[in-house]
Amino acid sequence: MPGAPGAEALHAACAARGLGPALIPDVVRYLQLLERWNRVHNLTAVKGAEAMVDRHVLDSLSVLPWLQGRNVLDVGSGAGLPGLVLALADRSREYLLLDAAAKRVRFLRAAIAELGLGHVDTVHGRVEDLHPDPGFATVVSRAFAAPPEFVRLAGHCLAPGGRMLAMLGQAAATEAALPPGWSYRSVEPVRIPGSQASRHIAVIERESA
Repeated sequence: MPGAPGAEALHAACAARGLGPALIPDVVRYLQLLERWNRVHNLTAVKGAEAMVDRHVLDSLSVLPWLQGRNVLDVGSGAGLPGLVLALADRSREYLLLDAAAKRVRFLRAAIAELGLGHVDTVHGRVEDLHPDPGFATVVSRAFAAPPEFVRLAGHCLAPGGRMLAMLGQAAATEAALPPGWSYRSVEPVRIPGSQASRHIAVIERESA
């Protein structure tokens, strides 16, 4: 396939962007698997080693400092972004990757098995139908919905004292009011190495009674 990233190109792109040497082999295996599945299932429009590392891996890892607690729910995980990438770098938490598209969940299951990620699970369904007890310490989304809709659809999945993380482009997306009982704790600008694109993380919490 013309333009498909090979292992050497992916390894070089990861190293050039400062990924730790222990993480690079798993990232390369993940991206190669994604590229193979993408030929048939159209999981991502991103092509080329550098673009895949920048727009998939580094963008996903940017939210890592804001995770809290022992378990993380990734809503609308798609090809595992950010949840699967986070799980490659973070073995201390349990991750659940949720998506409504069966083909994406099949890919996620294949990736989890191939990469040996025993701390990761995936479920096919809509977040409105997920009813975890007691909930997740962190609920994260990337390109799933605007913050108010994210809270409306997924807020019930959050454990007491937890936080929701909405990965955004422009900070203006946080100007829309959240549902009653919720507030922005902060809106954090993040920088992706080598990228000039505007990226922000909205940290959302329940308001104290």
